[in-house]
Amino acid sequence: MNKFFQFLGLSKRAGKLLEGYNKCNDALNKREIFLFILSLDISERTKKLFITYCEKNNIPYILDFYKEDLGSAIGRAEVNIIGVTDDNISKKLLSLYEENKQI
Repeated sequence: MNKFFQFLGLSKRAGKLLEGYNKCNDALNKREIFLFILSLDISERTKKLFITYCEKNNIPYILDFYKEDLGSAIGRAEVNIIGVTDDNISKKLLSLYEENKQI
C-alpha cells in the first residue's frame, strides 16, 4: 500500500482531497466527489450514509485502513473519511489500491 499512501499524500498537496465528515457531507449535494475513502473506524451511521450515497450515485468507495493510517498519509493524526475531487486522481488511487490488494 506504500504507493497508494504516497499518491494519497501527493493528492492532498495538490488540493484534490476533502477531509472529514463535514466537508465530505457538504460535497454530497454538490456532486463533486469521484471517490470516497472510508476508514474501518468510521461509525455505522456514517458508513451507511456514505455507502448508500455511493451505491445510489455509482461512486466508487474504499472501505479499508484505520484512521491513523489515512491520517499519516496526508499529514494528520487521524481522519475517518476522505473525498477525492478529481476524476483522474480517483482512478489512479483505485488502480493503486487494486494493484496492492492483489499482492
